[in-house]
Amino acid sequence: MTTIVMERIGRVFISLQQIRQVPQMLTKAAPSMPGTVRDTDVPYYFRERYVCTGYRPLHQNWRYYLLSLFQRHNETINIWTHLLAFLVFLVKLRQLSETVDFIGDAHSWPLLILIMSSLTYSAFSVAAHLLGGKSELYHYTFFYLDYVGVAQYQYGSAVVHFYYAVDESLHRHVHGIFMPTATILSGLSCLGCCYGKYRNHSLPTWVRKVGQVVPSALAYIWDSSPVAHRLLSWSTASNDPAIIYHFGQVAFFLSCAFFFSFPLLERCFPGRCDFVGQSHQMFHIFLSCCTLCQINASHLDYMGRRKLYSRLHRSGEAAVFVGLYGVTLVVCALIVAFMLRKAKHVLGLKPKSK
Repeated sequence: MTTIVMERIGRVFISLQQIRQVPQMLTKAAPSMPGTVRDTDVPYYFRERYVCTGYRPLHQNWRYYLLSLFQRHNETINIWTHLLAFLVFLVKLRQLSETVDFIGDAHSWPLLILIMSSLTYSAFSVAAHLLGGKSELYHYTFFYLDYVGVAQYQYGSAVVHFYYAVDESLHRHVHGIFMPTATILSGLSCLGCCYGKYRNHSLPTWVRKVGQVVPSALAYIWDSSPVAHRLLSWSTASNDPAIIYHFGQVAFFLSCAFFFSFPLLERCFPGRCDFVGQSHQMFHIFLSCCTLCQINASHLDYMGRRKLYSRLHRSGEAAVFVGLYGVTLVVCALIVAFMLRKAKHVLGLKPKSK
């Protein structure tokens, strides 16, 4: 017994030694990686308000930006928060697939849409913050993809709320218009975010924020109305295991919306949040927590409210919602293609930034 314990301790010690050597290995692999630069050394629309240092230089090779995943710069926390969230969502999908028949049970498809859209938005966010600093064109390209991820996540939220969380009284009033409206609002959200990024070089910050926040806020209000209606009618006497997660997702979303709209931390401590403590980092953390609560709530509703949603939703309705999800992706792709063409036109008219 003692020998086995000592062997395991030895293996753990060897593993820790290997982990400690990772930074040295990365340094040897990329000994000439340039350091970070100040905000004055990057184009205006690359800069974040009250963040003065930690920007990566433009026009480096792809290897530099990929390896910057392990470098200290002002996007490091933004990358890792959603990278870790992606891994958590992936593990959650693996766990749920052991008890949920995502292929044979059509009623599980809305839950699958939510998880897949969560994986997509977190992956696109990682790509945007990791690779969007390479050049002006790639900055637009990757952040437009990020907005596609946000829009299809909004659709994923709408479909699980309408399918699993809706009450019978609300369903009677919005049945037939809820999901088509959610599809339109997702497209408008993508368009507003892309247009705000496109006009980054010419509009004041608050105008761009309005263009990004207002469509997303309208989409959230509509998509979350079944949850809001359910929370308002909730009673402490009811036995609803999902309700705590619904409360959690609302609280986390309101928190992340606040930090997205107002750069409070870096404004109060300018120059001290360049690497850690930015409001956008808090936005990422709260959004990831919101999504995790949402997945848990939807899974509990899927398990516990089957009799209700089986009665409310006609046979084949889940397949229609999958089709609308595809429509949302196509619409967002067309918006990105259109806005990227306009961005290329603007970049071709102005001199290349250094």
